[in-house]
Amino acid sequence: MSIQQDIGAPLRDQTMARYLDSVALLERMHRLLLDVIKDEFERLGIVNINPVQALLLFNIADHEVTASELKSRGYYQGSNVSYNLKKLVELGYMHHQRCGIDRRSVRVRLTPKGQAIRGRVADLFARHAADLDEAGVIGFATLDETVRALKRLERFWGDQIRYIY
Repeated sequence: MSIQQDIGAPLRDQTMARYLDSVALLERMHRLLLDVIKDEFERLGIVNINPVQALLLFNIADHEVTASELKSRGYYQGSNVSYNLKKLVELGYMHHQRCGIDRRSVRVRLTPKGQAIRGRVADLFARHAADLDEAGVIGFATLDETVRALKRLERFWGDQIRYIY
């Protein structure tokens, strides 16, 4: 082993530990976000929609999309997107329409009822942003740098997937 390898090993070990911390933290944060939405909806008496579905409505916003576009745009990460879309249509939160070109594909958009749920989630997020700022929990500069770092990690992971094929 060379001297250079010995010097780099502790830094690599630290990087590995921080990398594993960040992976676990991202997973916990996503689950916590869903719990925050669930608690908010329980407080509001909204019980017929789950947090994943509410977040899906929030991310779709004013767009008209297909199920595959939801995944490619990063709006939805679950494996049961078809089930959630079907439920949202059944509950009256979304309109769906078969595509004219590809009849197998269905385009969805929010109904006024879906927009109302989207608005509730947007209000929750706006309240959180204001609270973060007012309480000095995380300032804009720190949040901005965090987002930049997460985007670099997202790009890195995306590149790793592309190299497989």
